[in-house]
Amino acid sequence: MSNNGRLDQIDHLVVLMQENRSFDHMLGFLYPDQKTPSGAQFEGLKGDESNAGPDGVHTVFRILRTAPDAYFMPGADPREGYAPTNTQLFGTADPGTPAPAATMTGFVTSFVDALQFDPLHGRTVRPGTGPGNIMGCYTPDALPVLSGLARGYAVCDHWFSSAPTETLPNRAFALAGTSQGRMDDHQQAGTPPFDFPSIFGLLAKNGTDWAIYSDGKQLTRFDFPDTTQADPSHFGGFTQFRNAARTGTLPKGFVFLEPDWSLAGNDQHPVHDVSHGEQLMLDVYTALRTGPDWNRTLLVITYDEHGGCYDHVPPPSGAVPPDGAQGEFGFDFTRFGVRVPAVLISPLIAAGTVYRPAGDTPLDHTSVLKTIEQRWNLPPLTDRDKAAPGFGDVLTLDTPRTDDPLTLVPMSGGTTMSANSESYLDRVCDALARQA
Repeated sequence: MSNNGRLDQIDHLVVLMQENRSFDHMLGFLYPDQKTPSGAQFEGLKGDESNAGPDGVHTVFRILRTAPDAYFMPGADPREGYAPTNTQLFGTADPGTPAPAATMTGFVTSFVDALQFDPLHGRTVRPGTGPGNIMGCYTPDALPVLSGLARGYAVCDHWFSSAPTETLPNRAFALAGTSQGRMDDHQQAGTPPFDFPSIFGLLAKNGTDWAIYSDGKQLTRFDFPDTTQADPSHFGGFTQFRNAARTGTLPKGFVFLEPDWSLAGNDQHPVHDVSHGEQLMLDVYTALRTGPDWNRTLLVITYDEHGGCYDHVPPPSGAVPPDGAQGEFGFDFTRFGVRVPAVLISPLIAAGTVYRPAGDTPLDHTSVLKTIEQRWNLPPLTDRDKAAPGFGDVLTLDTPRTDDPLTLVPMSGGTTMSANSESYLDRVCDALARQA
């Protein structure tokens, strides 16, 4: 077996990328005592981590499934973007270059700003929301699908967003290995599409198929020249994805899944109903697992960025700049963004795996690109994905498993926002579509 594990047995690499949640916020309490049943180390929460705010010190606490408004925590949309992320990591919006080691002590202070801040995102603050809400982290019982998959297959506790900022730059890194210097979503100036090659064009050029399926408005379709100019057959809705998975007609190659971005959607962006995202994950997993190609499928569930939610692990430095593009705000792309949830799912993965790559370079979103490149013998797109570790060696089993870790999944949600309300990302999708 090569150092890519059994990656050559995978015909379908499927990625579902959700929105704006940190690792600790979603999976920090996954394993008690920070150890799996087999004794593997897991870098989760001890339960005494804290941040100080203007009203005192706030300690992390468990978000229980039965708590009021549990699935709308933290109760408001935290601040995101480069300056707020710096405040969360360092306690200041301008830590300097090179930045010192992050203290991870500014989350409460930043959330206080968010409760008073209302930009284009159209933030809604739910009743009873206070500064300490940002320290809330879900229990496995509250997130039975994500937690069940993380325990039943592999959880990555050292997967970081690619840049310490918001949605579109991180999604660009995930699909193109760079944002070409861009470090925010350019809300005020509109949302121009990226003008550089992506993994979709690289796959097409080398004769490997791909598809993008969306559970709502299509964001990635209008992000890159490779997708804007692609044949419509590469795009579909979630019903088409589910039918293709169940009938064995998914493209042999890369499949990228987008959630519903609307306020009543399932992307899990704060403060959308988190349980709707749980249902989406269950639907994606079930469609793949009950299809004929399950044994040759690797599903990745991750999040584009932390969105201001609490995490206690300082993002590492030593990131490789992707290209020579000058970063906005003077950022040099030599440090990663905040840690985000990432779960690897395949019948070739042993249950209870905590996956970290060998070497000093952690997983980030460009590890998806590296794994695709390793599987289909493609060149790197940028210096970042060239340096990134792949994760094919998580596939260690000789015989595909036949068990299902999600034998019984209790689902519970709350009162949703109006389905007619338009979210910030809805507006981004509309702006991109108009420019296409």
